[in-house]
Amino acid sequence: MPAVRLRRLREKRAIRDWVSETQLNPKSIILPYFVVEGKKIKEPIESMPCVYRLSIDNLLKDITEAVEIQAILLFGIPMHKDSLGFGAYKKNGIVQKAIRAIRKQRKDLIVITDVCLCGYASHGHCGIIKKRPEFAVDNDKTLEVLAKIALSHAEAGADFVAPSAMMDGQVRAIREVLDKKDFEEVGIMGYSAKYASNFYGPFRDALHSAPQFGDRKSYQMDYRNSDKALREIKQDIEEGVDIVMVKPALGYLDIIYRIKQKFNIPIAAYNVSGEYSMVKKYAQSREIEKDMVLEILTGIKRAGADFIITYWAKDLMKWLK
Repeated sequence: MPAVRLRRLREKRAIRDWVSETQLNPKSIILPYFVVEGKKIKEPIESMPCVYRLSIDNLLKDITEAVEIQAILLFGIPMHKDSLGFGAYKKNGIVQKAIRAIRKQRKDLIVITDVCLCGYASHGHCGIIKKRPEFAVDNDKTLEVLAKIALSHAEAGADFVAPSAMMDGQVRAIREVLDKKDFEEVGIMGYSAKYASNFYGPFRDALHSAPQFGDRKSYQMDYRNSDKALREIKQDIEEGVDIVMVKPALGYLDIIYRIKQKFNIPIAAYNVSGEYSMVKKYAQSREIEKDMVLEILTGIKRAGADFIITYWAKDLMKWLK
């Protein structure tokens, strides 16, 4: 008979839960929302079952019901788009209005806002397009706009701004503007290692933000690279980022792990729309879906993520009970 029986710690569910090394908990989960202009709007997103575009009144109702959620990430969908994405930094833009409304209702909620142009620009790219025959995004002009967006969100009451354009120097540009305008307390969650991924399709449907020409491979990361991710993270840390993000999560667990081993900084991982929709399509029952989601999110946490952005956030709160 063997002296060591590792199975003893797996024999009963109570014991398995008691000795488990990795635990999902409410404070580590971030719920993304898509906010639109108008009233009484709850518009289903066909490619993302059970996810909706919400007007501010329905957003507030949903947040009230999701009392266990401690942090949210806001994406705005404006009524009108233009080539320069002006609506992204208007004082009465959709995200700015949503933040102010949330602040009146839930002062304890951590509000994070996406800072980018893709959802506001008619061309669907994350930055300002250079005026020349071939396609190119103007990095430095985009930095100026990203800083304006971040400042407008801070003025409305955001706790964190999350630049997702993958422009070189975006964290520094935003940090300098926020500090200059006395918003030193507003943090930056940087999309530091955001890959040019095939798993963003449903999200682009939700935001109506698919590129009208070209692609985003010239500014988002090549999925064949991992050392480059460490360079991106290091640069953002030097520029003053507070939390770094890896996006997507499931195909990039090695990146999360390497960052955790090398840098002493909180890590967020985005369990993106394509990962969500694949499970929704595959799962033959809610019980199967639950088991798959818990396995996936635990794997992301086990790899080293401190925070997970996921469309399953509300379901997860119920399951964890």
